[in-house]
Amino acid sequence: MGMTVILGLLGGLALFLYGMQMTSSGLEAAAGDKMKSILERLTANRFLGVLVGALITAAVQSSSATTVMVVGFVNAGMMTLNQAVWIIMGANIGTTITGILVSLDMGAIAPLFAFVGVVLVIFVKRQRIQHVGQILAGLGVLFIGMEMMSTAMAPLRESEAFIRLVSNFSNPVVGILVGAAFTAIIQSSAAAVGIVQTLFNAGIIPFASASFVLFGTNIGTCITAVLASVGTNRNARRATLIHLMFNLIGTVVFTLLVLMLPITHWIQLLVSAPKAQIAAMHTSFNIGTTLLLLPLGNYLAKLAVRILPDLPQAEKDESVMCLEYLKPVSTTGKEGGLGVSAIVVDQLRHELNRMLSMARDNVAESFRAVLARDASQLDVVEEREEYIDFLNKEISRYVSHLISIETNEQGSVVVSSFFTISGNIERIGDHADNLAGYTRLLVDKNVSFSETAQNEIGAMRDICLEAIAALLHHQAGQPEWLVDVAQLEQRIDDMTDQFRRGQLDRMRMGTCNEEACIIYSELLTDFERIGDHVLNIAEELTKVQTCL
Repeated sequence: MGMTVILGLLGGLALFLYGMQMTSSGLEAAAGDKMKSILERLTANRFLGVLVGALITAAVQSSSATTVMVVGFVNAGMMTLNQAVWIIMGANIGTTITGILVSLDMGAIAPLFAFVGVVLVIFVKRQRIQHVGQILAGLGVLFIGMEMMSTAMAPLRESEAFIRLVSNFSNPVVGILVGAAFTAIIQSSAAAVGIVQTLFNAGIIPFASASFVLFGTNIGTCITAVLASVGTNRNARRATLIHLMFNLIGTVVFTLLVLMLPITHWIQLLVSAPKAQIAAMHTSFNIGTTLLLLPLGNYLAKLAVRILPDLPQAEKDESVMCLEYLKPVSTTGKEGGLGVSAIVVDQLRHELNRMLSMARDNVAESFRAVLARDASQLDVVEEREEYIDFLNKEISRYVSHLISIETNEQGSVVVSSFFTISGNIERIGDHADNLAGYTRLLVDKNVSFSETAQNEIGAMRDICLEAIAALLHHQAGQPEWLVDVAQLEQRIDDMTDQFRRGQLDRMRMGTCNEEACIIYSELLTDFERIGDHVLNIAEELTKVQTCL
């Protein structure tokens, strides 16, 4: 194999992969969040779930992207494991679209696709049209890359060494392992299938051997979902396991069928073009496996639970600070694909709600401690405040990373809003910690508030908890809801002014202890600031809701 052939193959593969990435990114930027919404709502029925998974995967030309998104939904608790089964099955059907497109042999008009796409990207200002241009340019580059690989492989038909090498693929195990390993390395079953089509079209590899490699590519494509499941909860890992089991079962069944029945001969009788024959085998594999396992989908979910059972309660350490819904962000590499925000919006929402619940508990406990002059539980408040700080740091790192790779404009707005929300929750936690500190001052200095001041502090506590509870309400983000929260914040401002005037009256009357007066004044400041941060969070949640 000469250097020219190797360079041609590498160049063609690079263009093919880059074209796929361009197409996927264009679709992601144009409709990533809409795809998320479709997947979220249409998964109750198994047939609808399969159909939706197939259509979305056909659109983005990547079963890995759909499966990674499903893993994210399961991890966030917004999709059950049984619902995930149907989407994963559909994703395997949808991934056959690339092989079908390649079989159409569109290399002759590929430059036209690329040219039109680039023109739209460069000369049209409307962003949605630019996204369409990116999709077209990606398809053009993809087909140019495939044509380049075909040209580079043509001389290999005369290479005895290469023919001896690929003749080993007639062994089913070798062929499957080669297909799985190559796909795992390049993380694109579509590219691997394209190369198999090119080899078979050039007459270098027989149909049966190509089929075994083809089956292996379906196993290798699971590597992306496996990587995405690292650091996720147990249910998300089970979704990845279902994806792997689906393709392993399909590979075993179809390998036996190819060995026992003249399936390759039947396909060659029905389909004339070599590339189309590979596409037909790939489609038959995925549709056949889906039809076989569709009645057994719930059993696949149960088997995944059996293989990955829940951890014993004793192994769960609640005192260890950790992200519950998000996996920790690596500072290297670029997670993503099919709308980064589409995968993590609900995970972030759950994590932020968890953080906000901690801040609410600290506000409630700190007000209770101030009113009772009881510092016995303040260590718990301080530990919880450290946890809130930890979550803010981890969520901020996560969001900062997402902002740098999010291509969808609305997704960027959503992610930026979550960054702001996290900071505001952390500040609420700080003010609750300040309140806890006033309790220690009251105890250490043996200072008590007057009955009037205590009643006012009780009113502050009630409205603060009401305002924070509103942020956790299921209608959070709706315009009318924002009006209600804004009215609560205004009441907090009005109460602050009213209580300050009352404090001045008590000072003039000489009924206000000097130490208590200073502490009460500081407490009022924290009370007002909590209201400010609540309104900030509400405004950002409304922005998020508008973008989704």
